[in-house]
Amino acid sequence: MKDNPLVISSLGNPRVKNVVKLRQRSHRDDMGLMIVEGYREILRALDNAHFPKELFYCRDLFQGENNDALLDRSREAGTELVDCSVPVFKKISYRDRPDGLLALAPQVHFSLQDLDLGDSPLVIVAEAIEKPGNLGTILRSADAAGVDAVIVCDRCTDINNPNVVRASIGTIFSLPVVEATSREAQDWLRQKDMKILAATPHASNLYSETDMTAATAIVVGTEQYGLSKTWMEQADYKVRIPMLGQSDSLNVASATTILLYEAIRQRGHSR
Repeated sequence: MKDNPLVISSLGNPRVKNVVKLRQRSHRDDMGLMIVEGYREILRALDNAHFPKELFYCRDLFQGENNDALLDRSREAGTELVDCSVPVFKKISYRDRPDGLLALAPQVHFSLQDLDLGDSPLVIVAEAIEKPGNLGTILRSADAAGVDAVIVCDRCTDINNPNVVRASIGTIFSLPVVEATSREAQDWLRQKDMKILAATPHASNLYSETDMTAATAIVVGTEQYGLSKTWMEQADYKVRIPMLGQSDSLNVASATTILLYEAIRQRGHSR
């Protein structure tokens, strides 16, 4: 640490109030910012050139040994550092056990036209996912499986919600995440000659019996309502995951992970 950062010890500081307000989607959208809290999440943002504008830190809450290196790297990337007292940091943190690092970064915004797909791409389409934790977990699985993009259709949750960032462990920065209407996504998938695979418990075909080696979009919806009629009508394949117990559906993030790993199994683990 070479430069003297701004120091905040007052809970009434305007910057503190601004961070707290950023928990509201309307304020995030007005400011064009998102909250990225936690060492791993901020590190992943930096690794993917998604540089924070401000980084608030509290040494008394640090839990690891590499925090100073993260602060130096952020400062070198043009991030303003803000040193906080423990009460101030606990005020701005949304975690039960904060680790003393919270950044404000530009929001994630990609369009379908931004996507540059390779040969036989694998894409996830998530329709009307309501819970930030589920969406974040889908992103984490998509990153692990080497998915080319995640398209969030008819969103019910904000992709820039801090709980999405947290549940994804920062993988929201490691792959393109696009917001679109279902109709826009369907038209784009057809233009790219991608097969649409719809996951539904009412299908007759098992997911493991369907070819996913070609260009494929795996479409998932909420466990409560399933996929909408428009996606079911557009699907080239409808598949189900066997349910052998009393439960009739899986959590959408769990189902997505199962489908993704079947796809990469079929593709010979080459992704």
